[in-house]
Amino acid sequence: MPRQETSKAPRRVVGRRRGEALEAAILDAAWDELNERGYTNLTTDSVARRAGTSKPVLYRRWADKRKLVEAAVVRRNVTQLTVPADTGSLRGDLIATLTGASERQGPVLAQLSLLLAGYFAETETSFTELREMIIAGRRSGRDEIMERAIARGEIDPSRLTPRIAALPFDLLRGETMMTLRPVAPEVIEEIVDTIFLPLVRPADGDRSSD
Repeated sequence: MPRQETSKAPRRVVGRRRGEALEAAILDAAWDELNERGYTNLTTDSVARRAGTSKPVLYRRWADKRKLVEAAVVRRNVTQLTVPADTGSLRGDLIATLTGASERQGPVLAQLSLLLAGYFAETETSFTELREMIIAGRRSGRDEIMERAIARGEIDPSRLTPRIAALPFDLLRGETMMTLRPVAPEVIEEIVDTIFLPLVRPADGDRSSD
């Protein structure tokens, strides 16, 4: 009697790999599995099969499924970080950067929130902690925008706390999570003009005359 076929992730037929090449293949496979199955249904078996390797190879690098998925998400987001715009003004930089991030990453962020629902429930964390993991040890585009604005005299550094610096980007993510679509231009302008800029602008007379 013929054997009944079962549904499995496709196995990648590859040559022998080591080091970074093997790790990249595994993380790519984990990312693909996450997108197809979601965190809850993803297994180390399915990732190993897709990557064309074995479970012991995975466990030598990552202690469990959670660590593997974290590494896959960090790698994918690091390779897709938004380059900050440089328009010559703080307002222009923020609007251009937020617009680009919304158009390119908005749908991905919304989808990722659904795919990682099981992860957030299991770890009792949120996108805030995941974002810190992604940007750990790296200079963010947000920091570059703020530093240029301080140098131009557009920001009073004494008013720019870490929470305020993150505010426009946090609000953009919040809008994206609520609507599951790119944020409208007028909403981005309101975030920048009505909420953020009044919090950081120098007091009258303190702005650099350059």
